[in-house]
Amino acid sequence: MNVDRMRQIDFWVGVPMTALLSGLYRLWRLFSPPRTDGGRDILFIELSEMGSAVIADSALKRAKTLFPEARLYFLIFAKNRYSLEITGTIPPEQVLTIRADSMLTLTLDTVKAIVAMRRLDLFATIDMEMFSRFSALLTFFSGAPRRVGFHKFFAEGLHRGELLTHPVLWNTHQHVAKSFLALVHALTEPKDALPHTKLAFSDAEIRLDPVAPAPEILAAFRARLVGAFPVLETARHWVLLNPNSSELMPLRRWAVESYTELARRVLEDEQVAVMITGTKSEWAEAQRLCDSCGSDRIINLAGFTQMADLVPLYTLAGLMVSNDSGPAHFASPTGLKTIVLFGPETPKLYGALNDNAEFIYAGLACSPCVSALNHRKSPCDDARCMKAITVDQVLGRVRALLSAPPS
Repeated sequence: MNVDRMRQIDFWVGVPMTALLSGLYRLWRLFSPPRTDGGRDILFIELSEMGSAVIADSALKRAKTLFPEARLYFLIFAKNRYSLEITGTIPPEQVLTIRADSMLTLTLDTVKAIVAMRRLDLFATIDMEMFSRFSALLTFFSGAPRRVGFHKFFAEGLHRGELLTHPVLWNTHQHVAKSFLALVHALTEPKDALPHTKLAFSDAEIRLDPVAPAPEILAAFRARLVGAFPVLETARHWVLLNPNSSELMPLRRWAVESYTELARRVLEDEQVAVMITGTKSEWAEAQRLCDSCGSDRIINLAGFTQMADLVPLYTLAGLMVSNDSGPAHFASPTGLKTIVLFGPETPKLYGALNDNAEFIYAGLACSPCVSALNHRKSPCDDARCMKAITVDQVLGRVRALLSAPPS
């Protein structure tokens, strides 16, 4: 299903269901004391954003520290599950998935997920989605005695019901990774401590642990890559360009024409090879970009690499230019020098957790125009925030980073 259809379902089905269940739950609590005992496992729910699954890693590790006896589980949309393998904090056998290909698979897998959640020995469920009614319902149906998630409190709109035992204030002025940490720490506090988590988190606390592939995996991937594209053998610098963004928010895309011009000018350095990344479905667009450059040192990697190849690819590359999308976050644990282009969102909240990442952001008066508070919907039909980022601006940073010594 497309994103707009899922938003419609979340609103037209989610709002009445959360309201109804909240009323029934309120009545039930009048006659039955809330359950607080039992369980040792913690389930995290983060469904829709692959990048957020990486950003959440510091919160997952904090949960391990605060609750060392707990087993951690994660519920995510099936198409996004491989993003959890970037950091490897959650074992594959402890990942639950829901397919969202159609209304039928969404319904069937939701029922299966609820059954699977209720079979776990849950101490708590932590909803990391921001104001999704669907995830709020899943959190409630998990049966966990402690249920944590973001709550609107006195804000208008964005009704999710009253199904949480530990509601946490969504802070729009700090990085989302710190808000995820706040969710975990709320479990250490009494239920009546409102708002929860009156703590300050440092930037060091949300930095990702470094990730590096085993030498034999790296060597095998390099051999496969060079075997398919021999020109890479003689190139001193491999520069990745990610011109794509998820269907969740196409406004985040820098124009293909800008990426094409950037590639042409980067290729003026004969020691550089450029690789266009993407999925198999993006191959044709990536190929048009390559054909427009007229060079044998530009390579179409769309569909060539799978999720398991990304860490080796980012380890071997010298630099990446990316829209504000998943790859910028996937590269973070490798420390790849990355230039991330922001427009409708802000790096203050969603910047890649990578000391070697730079963010280019025009900071127009209308930016950021999307957030969790409007379900990332914008009336904009002319993304001037992305058009304001010039090829010269990006090229200058590319050349500076390629000439700088390794960090």
